[in-house]
Amino acid sequence: MSERETMEYDVVVVGAGPAGLSFAIRLKQLKPDIRVCVIEKSSTIGAHILSGAVIEPQPLDALLPGWRDNPPPICIPAGEDQFFLLSKTGARKLPLPPGMHNHGNFIVSLGALCAWLAPQAEALGVEIYPGFAAAEPLFDEAGAVRGVRIGDMGVAKDGTHKAGYTQGIDIHAKTTVLAEGCRGSLGKQLIAKYGLDADCDPQTYGIGLKELWQLPAGRVDTGKVMHTLGWPLDNATYGGSFVYHLDRDRVAVGFVAGLDYTDPLFRPWEAFQQFKNHALIKPLLEGGSIVSAGARALIEGGWQSLPRLEMPGALLVGDAAGLMNVPKIKGTHQAIRSGMLAAEHIAATGTAAGYDAKLRASPAMAELRKVRNIRPGFQRGLWFGLANAGWETATLGLSPWTLKNHADWSSLDRLDAATAATLPGPNAESPRQPGWTARSLPPRDRLASVYFAATEYDEDQPVHLHVADTNICVTRCAEEYGNPCQRFCPAGVYEIVADLMPDGSSGKRLQINAANCVHCKTCDIKDPYQIIDWVTPEGGSGPNYQNL
Repeated sequence: MSERETMEYDVVVVGAGPAGLSFAIRLKQLKPDIRVCVIEKSSTIGAHILSGAVIEPQPLDALLPGWRDNPPPICIPAGEDQFFLLSKTGARKLPLPPGMHNHGNFIVSLGALCAWLAPQAEALGVEIYPGFAAAEPLFDEAGAVRGVRIGDMGVAKDGTHKAGYTQGIDIHAKTTVLAEGCRGSLGKQLIAKYGLDADCDPQTYGIGLKELWQLPAGRVDTGKVMHTLGWPLDNATYGGSFVYHLDRDRVAVGFVAGLDYTDPLFRPWEAFQQFKNHALIKPLLEGGSIVSAGARALIEGGWQSLPRLEMPGALLVGDAAGLMNVPKIKGTHQAIRSGMLAAEHIAATGTAAGYDAKLRASPAMAELRKVRNIRPGFQRGLWFGLANAGWETATLGLSPWTLKNHADWSSLDRLDAATAATLPGPNAESPRQPGWTARSLPPRDRLASVYFAATEYDEDQPVHLHVADTNICVTRCAEEYGNPCQRFCPAGVYEIVADLMPDGSSGKRLQINAANCVHCKTCDIKDPYQIIDWVTPEGGSGPNYQNL
């Protein structure tokens, strides 16, 4: 094997999301001669980006003061706000929480926003390379982060080199900025290596599912922002929905379920489909068509789950750091804030050291502290959560206590004997669900949904979903939890299938349909044995979202 080619930069940024691109832009604004490289695993900038998204524009105003004169292609001033509590057949309008007032905000496609930011970074001299996945971190002799290694291209499933094999290069940099988004592969490794989460609560997450719909003319009220709580979730499960009215007869429809849910037979993707068929929503969507669909984990732990954000030679920004404001249902303004602050720190000091203290003293952290108790309050159910949210809002988060977060993977209940004995299939209704109904809107199933994610993989590449012990899947997990990976994955990646054992008897095995994967990371988070490790596939693989 030949020695790997290397490239040298002052700073390498992993991830071309709003945090990474904002960092790169701000750093080049301050120090035009500094060498900055941004690498992105998706085939094009924005192709893996999925979010609500309603954004607060103030950080973008600070980063690019004239941006409103040349806005991104989807950028719609937010209009009327609506907030509903759903039952199976009805909807009750609720008072709007203060954090959800969106006057002055904009509805955007976060993917389109990033595709719009990228050329502005390049105009300043930032080098941006989509289609290149950071496979592992590099370290110097002292143990500090020294950059990243790009994954090899053209490796077969069996590890051999195919025609066109290309060895990944090593990118060396004085500072590495991890802007991978929620549950990044490198961030996960480095948080563990340096013990960055030793003094905080476990991180918690939600799964967000989203579809972009093209509707018949005349239905869309451009700028309307609607959120819901309640059905199809039971009162013990945190979550809700959004419907954002765009221009050109389009709406963005989404659903979030907290991954601290307890029911091992719960199916988040099906809950989303149930929501779409509710009497409040179905008339809007009926007769329309899906343009794009996807799923993504959302980081929800907030203030008490924030790890230390710096390590020797590297730092964390945006969702990679865990800065999302869950009660607001917004994280983009926090991502831009943190990227700019990190850039200003690097420009002033030339090192990651001191960044953690600077961020914790910033408005970004003050915002998270004020709402720190709202999301964990819903661990005690919907009604307690709403009452607690009212209290925390009224007191501006000045409660003398801080509620604890717990790891999502530890929250699943084990199957009782009766349920285990008559275990329904992976697409069957859970006995706990509050009266789900027949549905008629597309897509018909998860595989049809994957089609709208436009996933692309060379299927003859190593499987990027590593399961440490597949025997657990067909023994303990089947008995104790009924193989929840078959239910929580929104893309049908995991299947328990019949298999012929060596002695000729019938058995079962885990089948991983890696080419379905939309990079949501839910499996890495929710697996109750923590034996699934999501790693980056070959660069350019995965979903290709349109305006999500």
